[in-house]
Amino acid sequence: ELLTLQRQVQLHSGQDAARYALDRVIAKSPVTRMFLAQVRELIKNDRVTVLLQGETGTGKQYMARVLHYNSARAARPCIEVDCPSIPRDLFESELFGHEKGSFTGATGRKCGLIEMAEGGTVLFDEIGDLPLVLQAKLLRVIEERSLRRVGGMTTVPVDVRFMAATNRNLREAVAKGEFREDLYYRLSTFVIYLPALRSRLEDVPDLANFFLRRFARELHLSP
Repeated sequence: ELLTLQRQVQLHSGQDAARYALDRVIAKSPVTRMFLAQVRELIKNDRVTVLLQGETGTGKQYMARVLHYNSARAARPCIEVDCPSIPRDLFESELFGHEKGSFTGATGRKCGLIEMAEGGTVLFDEIGDLPLVLQAKLLRVIEERSLRRVGGMTTVPVDVRFMAATNRNLREAVAKGEFREDLYYRLSTFVIYLPALRSRLEDVPDLANFFLRRFARELHLSP
């Protein structure tokens, strides 16, 4: 189970910052320039909760890292949680931490992922797959900016930026009772829609050139 969690939770350090500089984003098409303008505004306000929506492969995780590494939180951790992949019986403990003796195997106090990201960012990838019972608990943390470890009696204040990403239509999920309406409105304080490549064709030549040079370097070939 621990190996599974290590695969499904990614922690990015400040050493990654150069890879996500804003000027590295290829943006010639009008639609790309539009959402980059939104990103620049969000960089200035690093407490606003952000919902990144778009089809699979549109770069939601990448843009979350761009937001993190170009903000005042860049020196702190950026933790990505793959919601569908973490075992449900471990999710609450991993997110919020636990106290010694709170369940079998809890031999000591453990800080959760949100505490580990103190001063930084937590991205909930594919938030639409989070079970309703955990949605309620996450909502409370986002609203109160504090959490209670499993088995704990006191609350712990947290200073993190919450971001969520999904390829689902959360409005439809709310209508079907599959996603909490209050959590949706809390997450959608600011929504960024990432366009599919077919709607940003002006970027294709520069993207092709970028990947050609990148793979040439990796294969030690002439660009």
